[in-house]
Amino acid sequence: MKTNLLDRITIEPGKCGGRPCIRGLRIRVSDILSLLGSGASYQEILADYPSLEENDILAALEYAAIQTDHAILIAA
Repeated sequence: MKTNLLDRITIEPGKCGGRPCIRGLRIRVSDILSLLGSGASYQEILADYPSLEENDILAALEYAAIQTDHAILIAA
């Protein structure tokens, strides 16, 4: 059974300024993406944030992919 990774992404007005977080934790999707972009491995991230699971990292990546998948219209 495939789980929906995006169910792990939560947005709450009073938490982290309403930015997308992982499972209601105060770990933002952007925090995970920044760590990955800086070269951190999954194992390093999971060691630094024991409350995270590997699927949380995958959820952050999937969320980012969806957010960047939009058409860019350029006026001619």
